Amino acid sequence: MQRYNVFYQVHKGLRELLYTTGSLLQQTDFDNAEERESALQQVRLTADLFDKHAYTEDNFVLPDIASHDASVSDLFAAEHVQDHALGARLRALLAKLELSALGTDSLQTGCELRTAFTDFLVFNLNHMAKEEVVLNKLLWQHYTDEQLHGLTRKILAHIAPADLQIFSSWMMRGLSNNEVIGWLKEIKNNAPEVAFTAMLNLAEKELPATRWHLVQDCITEGAMIA
Repeated sequence: MQRYNVFYQVHKGLRELLYTTGSLLQQTDFDNAEERESALQQVRLTADLFDKHAYTEDNFVLPDIASHDASVSDLFAAEHVQDHALGARLRALLAKLELSALGTDSLQTGCELRTAFTDFLVFNLNHMAKEEVVLNKLLWQHYTDEQLHGLTRKILAHIAPADLQIFSSWMMRGLSNNEVIGWLKEIKNNAPEVAFTAMLNLAEKELPATRWHLVQDCITEGAMIA
């Protein structure tokens, strides 16, 4: 039986964020003021969301891990420190770019930002993959799926609504169609109608038209009925 993975959905959203931001940086002309500003906002968003995600894990996941294996908890807490340092490097380059005049200086700093973001992306892809193997092994050993679902609910209750909206947007973009349908089904069956309607609106906003119509068709055909 496949166990419940507390990281799966949010990590999919965060990977989508990394891929999208990396692609944007590849295409950005840092000698173009509008393109540069768009890239700066996207990189800042990425660094901020990863900091917030690490905070959530430090305060809601790693304490449970520490109660069973403190050395593993310490290892991942140390990796979060490294992640914060990589994010600080990105922010320093963002600040430098904001002060750079268009031209040679801007292009050079833009190149440095691409390199720094590649380091950030590679680190976080490896870090999240390691979490899903090492941390899940301990969580599955010591907690039932019902308890892990309770952990997810506890985490969601402590995330600011504005932040939850942003995380949800990226998860919606990163999930497969079947996963989106399953997510919506869970909300329909366990949350107030207003929450379900809000998530339907989010799906329509974030998914490409072809994907949204497929999801909508499944809902209309009764795929959402418990």
